[in-house]
Order: sequence, then C-alpha cells, then structure tokens
Amino acid sequence: MQTLLLVAVALFAGLLMTRLFVKFHLPDVTAYLVTGVLIGPCVLGRIGIPGLGFRTFAEVESLGLINDVALGFIAFAIGHEFRLSALKQTGKQATIIGILQAVITTIFVDIALVALHFAMPDLLSIPVAITLGAIAAATAPAATLMVVRQYKAKGPVTDVLLPVVALDDAVGLVIFAISFGTAQAMINGTTHIAALIIEPLGEVILSVLLGGAVGFGLTYLERFFHSHRNRNALIVGSVILTVALSQLKFEVGSFTFGFSSLLVCMMLGTVFCNFCPLSEDLMLQADRWSGPALTLFFVLSGSALQFDVFGQAAVVLIGVAYILARSLGKYCGARWSSRLAQSPETVKKYLGITLLPQAGVALGMCTTAARTMGAEGGLIRNIILFSVLIYELVGPSLTKMALTKAGDIQEKSKELEHRREKLLQEVDKPVPPAFDK
Repeated sequence: MQTLLLVAVALFAGLLMTRLFVKFHLPDVTAYLVTGVLIGPCVLGRIGIPGLGFRTFAEVESLGLINDVALGFIAFAIGHEFRLSALKQTGKQATIIGILQAVITTIFVDIALVALHFAMPDLLSIPVAITLGAIAAATAPAATLMVVRQYKAKGPVTDVLLPVVALDDAVGLVIFAISFGTAQAMINGTTHIAALIIEPLGEVILSVLLGGAVGFGLTYLERFFHSHRNRNALIVGSVILTVALSQLKFEVGSFTFGFSSLLVCMMLGTVFCNFCPLSEDLMLQADRWSGPALTLFFVLSGSALQFDVFGQAAVVLIGVAYILARSLGKYCGARWSSRLAQSPETVKKYLGITLLPQAGVALGMCTTAARTMGAEGGLIRNIILFSVLIYELVGPSLTKMALTKAGDIQEKSKELEHRREKLLQEVDKPVPPAFDK
C-alpha cells in the first residue's frame, strides 16, 4: 500500500504543478522536477508524515524500476530519429556535430579543471579533473525529448538535436572509457588499463547487437497481430524485455561485460522504425502509453536530488567551474562543429544551448568512479550531483527558449489568439432567416 500511495502522490502532485507552471510559460519537465524536490526527503519528507512525501532516499530508490522502464521508452522514442529517410538529410551533420561537440566539451572541462588543480593543488587532483571532463560529454536525452514533445517542436534545430543527443551516449561512453582508464592508471599505476578501455567499448558493441536482435524480433512478431491494442502490448513488452536483458552482466576471462539500457533501447527503436512499415503509427501509440511513466520518472528524479552537497565548499567551487566550462564547451563545440557540417544558421546559434541538460548517463559514470576511486570518487559523485541539480532545473527552460528563438516552437501571440476567439464567435452566431423577394 505504501508504495502505491507514493506513486499516486508523485503522479498527482506532478500533474497539478504543471497547471501552476504553465502560467509562467515553463516546461512541464521543470514542474515535475520541482515537484519531486518539494515532496522529496529534503523538504516535505522531513516532516515524516506517511504519504505526504518521500521520507528517505531509500523510498525514492525503491521505485527505481519505474525509472528504468521510463528511460527505456525515452531511448526507444529517440531511436525513431535514426530513420534512414530522415538521416539522408541530417545524418551527416548530426554525426559530425554529435562526435565533435562531445570531444570539445571534454577538452574544455579538462583544461579548466587542470588549471584549477595547478592554482589550488589541494582542491582536486588531475585524475579527478580528467574523469570529470569525460563525464561532461554526456547529455540527458529525457528532458530534451519531453520539451520537444510538449511544444511539438519542429524545424532544423530539432531535426539535428535528437540524433545528436542520441549519439552523445555512445560517444560519451567511449570518451569515459579512455579518460577513466587513464585516471585509474595515474592513481595506482594499474596494469589493467586495457580492461578499463575494452569493457566500456564492449558495452557499446554488445548493446547495439542486443538492441538490433530484439528490434528484428519485434518487427517479425508484429505481422502476426492486427489490432492496435495487441501491437501496443507487443511494443511495451519488447521495451520492458530489453530493459531487463540490459541489466545482465557476464564474464569473459578477466573481463566483465554488461549493457547500456539506453543504447540497447535506442537500437531497438532504430531497427523497428526502419524495418516495420507501420512503425510511425505504432510508436505514436507507445508514446501515449508511456506518458504517466515519464511523469513519474521526472518527479522521482527531482526527489533524488540531494541538497546537502551545497554545504561542501570544495564541491560548490569545483561544481561552478565544471558547469561553466561544460556549458561553454557545449555551446562552442556545437557552434564550431555545425559550422564544419555546413548547418543552417539557426543550428549554429542555438543547438549548443539545447545540449546542456545532464542526468542519467552522467550519474551512472560517476557511480562507477565512486566505486573504484575511493575518496576521490566520492568527490566526483558530489560534483556531478551538484551539476545535475542545476542543469535539470534550468536546462529544460533554456532548451525551450533556444527552440523558440530558432523558430522550432511556434508560440501564438495574444493578438492571434484574440482574433481566433473573435472568429469563432462570428461562426457561432445564428444565421438570420432569408427574406422573401
């Protein structure tokens, strides 16, 4: 009962908060995240009344299954952006931008934090600096996708944005593998640097293969079902199955391999949308089903944010430097790479702003660092928690602003709305009877 009550409170509170935030023209994602903070352990949860909010972070983590499934649907939807017919127009520039902006962001953060190390050697070490630089490459696809959906964004920036966000995960994992392996070698002189690089690279390859296999299986089975209800159930089951399989790990000799659920589900969506003739309509049906799960995902993400990191001066100082360097790297990286890809002017100007949100993948990377780097790993985790808190609360609004200025989000002016209402009133007027001649 307690779990179901928490789910209901999170869902209703998030939905009600959107009615308040719409008056300030803020995205629903921001409303969900703020709701999560308010009902989380740091605010209402402190009161300790059952059902009023999450009293402990353990209660938030107990609903982690919802987060896993929601992320699976987010990645599945993003896979739709790799439709071959669309990639013929944007594939080249998305690939160039996706790779180069991630690398440039890492370089910016590395330079800033290594400079901070030489200025204040006791504050952070070089291994911590280069690990944070690698984590900086990752971008959160969830918040970006939700803003695009809510405002029905459509245009040159959006066409490039979603494939770039999707590529970020694969590129980020490769960069993290190299940088984290180097950091480990610097800390303890390990001779297993090959394992630190091979395992993440293997994760990328295995995730693509697993997602492709399930995608072809879904495409094959779809032909045996003819109603939207059964086909929708088949898609939902396939996504949940993919999320479950992606949590498996196995050993090959001295190496331990796993899967990235985001990459697996992304590949599932990519294969399905390219090989199933009815994929456009079926993916739309799946989007409608996954709506409540996405609402809960962002509310729970807000509840999981820990404000105690603000009490650590070192974390705040490094966190501010990290946020500034990463933001500058994303903006400049996107602008320079889009210029190289000969993208439209709006893409050059506004794409970098939409790449600021950071959450799931970055948190996974910092968790890996925390497990293996001791006290320095704990510092990395706190810095990323600090940056995620800032990025997740501010990022969606910046994404909306950038897409609006780029013209991808069309907002109706008050004058147009007034003219529409007046026209409707004219249409609703009774028609006078005809006069006999």
